[in-house]
Amino acid sequence: MKPIKQDQTTMHLPPTVAWVEAAPGKPGSGRLRLLDQTRLPNREVYLELTRAEEVFAAIRRLSVRGAPAIGCAAALGLAAALGQSRATEPTEFLRELEKVAEYLESARPTAVNLAWALHRCRKAVARALAEGEPQVAELQGVVLREALAILEEDRALCRAIGDQGMTLFEGRTEISALTHCNAGALATGGRGTALAPLYTARERGLTVRVFADETRPLLQGARLTAWELRRVGIETTVICDSMAAQVMREGRVDLVIVGADRIAANGDVANKIGTYGLAVIAAYHRIPFYVAAPYSTVDLAMASGRDIPIEQRPAEEVAEIGGRRMAPLDCSFYNPAFDLTPAELVAGIVTERGVLRPPYDQALRELCRQE
Repeated sequence: MKPIKQDQTTMHLPPTVAWVEAAPGKPGSGRLRLLDQTRLPNREVYLELTRAEEVFAAIRRLSVRGAPAIGCAAALGLAAALGQSRATEPTEFLRELEKVAEYLESARPTAVNLAWALHRCRKAVARALAEGEPQVAELQGVVLREALAILEEDRALCRAIGDQGMTLFEGRTEISALTHCNAGALATGGRGTALAPLYTARERGLTVRVFADETRPLLQGARLTAWELRRVGIETTVICDSMAAQVMREGRVDLVIVGADRIAANGDVANKIGTYGLAVIAAYHRIPFYVAAPYSTVDLAMASGRDIPIEQRPAEEVAEIGGRRMAPLDCSFYNPAFDLTPAELVAGIVTERGVLRPPYDQALRELCRQE
């Protein structure tokens, strides 16, 4: 397989998702390789997975997270699991494919890229079966090639989002951005979504400063965004989520830019919990609030954000910090992983084909139609 090269800016960041092919030309020998993000920023630990149960667990426990990265990991995980298949007939292989894909899809409900990537692999196999009479080994190869194509495409989409996002900075030599959670290289197969324009701006000589919300309860901003931004030399200030309004009031922020786990047909955005509040605060302070995402994050089947399923996470994530109990045992806990930001609070959606402006319904349909 052709190796996938990293971008210049992020080349010294370890790949979030990769494929390890132990024996060239033999699909059954491959493994999904993930950087375990639950161990960052203190340790860089890698997981090499071949079984569907391992991939499911890695997605569920957030060893890999970020909508595009989850999609890439699910597709390559599907290829790794099916590479171990003992099916002897294509019909038997197809049944196994459906079973494994449905299982992996159930790992997390909100990020649409997960289901999208698995659907693409299914369609690739369906095409192969419609065009001829392939053997099981050939179908294994079809799944792997499609999964690698998804990873390669995600890299290209991230680069394009970075280029398109430069329009946000026209006339500026300095940028001070605030972001929430992690939508950088750690959340994708490439240089990220929300962070991609910032990486591109730095490459083109602009001075870039970032305020990173810590992003409770799992601290993806403090642990992950700050870690990767500092690795590439971007000035980064970590703040508690509750400090964002004060930082805006002090005039320290030019714009807010975040990623997305799913975008409904009307432009409503599902993203990490806390995003909605940030958008409301930005609107009050007249600071533009942008979302950056590829076409694969748009779900036209969801008419509005009200239709998007919101994942509920374990109470321990709120009750504990670093494994230490921080709340009384007899409390109840509410832990939605995501919230919904109404389209009217979004100044623009940065995509690989340009910055979409409201109203979003027709623009999002045209984006998906072109892709």
